[in-house]
Amino acid sequence: MGILDPEMERLAEPVGRIAFMKVTDNLHAFIWRDITTNNCNTYLIDGPQKILIDPGHRHLFSHVRQGLADLSLSPDQIDLVIVTHGHPDHLEAVQMFEKPTLVAISYEENRFIKDLVGPYAPAMELDSFKPDFFLQEGDLTVGDCTFQVIHTPGHSPGSICLYWPDYKVLFTGDVVFSQGIGRTDLPGGNSKLLKESIQRIAALDATYLLAGHGEIVSGRKSVKANFRMIESQWFGYLL
Repeated sequence: MGILDPEMERLAEPVGRIAFMKVTDNLHAFIWRDITTNNCNTYLIDGPQKILIDPGHRHLFSHVRQGLADLSLSPDQIDLVIVTHGHPDHLEAVQMFEKPTLVAISYEENRFIKDLVGPYAPAMELDSFKPDFFLQEGDLTVGDCTFQVIHTPGHSPGSICLYWPDYKVLFTGDVVFSQGIGRTDLPGGNSKLLKESIQRIAALDATYLLAGHGEIVSGRKSVKANFRMIESQWFGYLL
């Protein structure tokens, strides 16, 4: 099963254990590969409206800043930050953005992360985190881009996946990865709901699977094969 097609491999620019990668003409991936430090992959849609998906940890934000700089962009040029779910390694760096940049997360996840303030996430200062609007199941239009927001609980109660039908791109957060699935042993995790969420997104016609961690899965056949492998290898544990 292929992970990256040859063209994407050619465009990948590793910096240390980080890779800045062009996925399509207006979609870039900042892939986190340092196994010694937990942080998420971040994705940039570089159109008339610039959208950043999952900015990562605040103290590890330099890889996003560098990736943007390589594209002659800065954080203050981002119009919208979308957060797939509220774990610190995906959300914390929203503190790096100021208005007029907007931040969006699902209502269910916003309510959930308020409960994380304390022992689980003492450095996030989420008591002052206020999204500008909530992501709801259904269509989301930002400029000339229309996405499908899909509520995918299981890894966390209000997790969402984002599907971009024009390019057949599926952003999965921590629901599924290349050859893996999200954890359910953290607060708010639910194995049964994760299985149902995976089944929902597996039905989509996706050419690119862009997960919150690990490598990109590229090619419709590879994406389908990845979901089949997940079903055969992991569904037996999701009871």
